[in-house]
Amino acid sequence: MPKAAMKLIRRQQLIDATLASVALHGLQHTTINSISQLAGMSSGIISHYFSGKQGLIQATLRHLLEQLKQALLNRIQGQVLAPTERLMMIVEANFTELQRSRNVTHTWLSFWAQAVHDPQLARLQNINSRRLYSNLHFSFRQVLPKEFALMAAEQTAAMIDGFWLRSALSETPEQDFVQAEKLCKTFIHNVIKQHGVNTCQ
Repeated sequence: MPKAAMKLIRRQQLIDATLASVALHGLQHTTINSISQLAGMSSGIISHYFSGKQGLIQATLRHLLEQLKQALLNRIQGQVLAPTERLMMIVEANFTELQRSRNVTHTWLSFWAQAVHDPQLARLQNINSRRLYSNLHFSFRQVLPKEFALMAAEQTAAMIDGFWLRSALSETPEQDFVQAEKLCKTFIHNVIKQHGVNTCQ
């Protein structure tokens, strides 16, 4: 196998091991050893590919951000969508099976807690928040007046994040994630209907 391909495979294996380790031990107690053991690799591989634990942690968060981005792109690519359809897909992208999985939910929760103390993690999280708001605002602006589009985007982003968080912390996360997605979609339809816009547009 070419070195470049092997590098990509090993990097992904280490990212997957990091997600598993954070889910098991939390971010603070995840170590190079715990990651390397789960990955079945030597601890020196982490330094070789990521320059240490912090580089791997940041790479793992960037991986999750990329998965969120791709989940939306995969849905809208090659389609001519009405604004409301695109808004529904934005919601769906935030509640995919991956984003509801145990390893990913535990990792997001750990990242958010650590971002308060880590400027690099905070910067990455801010990128995620701005992207969500921007995507929502783009679609709302096509069907609502400017001032209402801004408010609707902010409210919907808060609902997606809030319902996701409540579901991740729930004793019945699978049920609650499904309900959360429905509630976010219903909220969008209701906001648009309040302004006399047909939600099929």
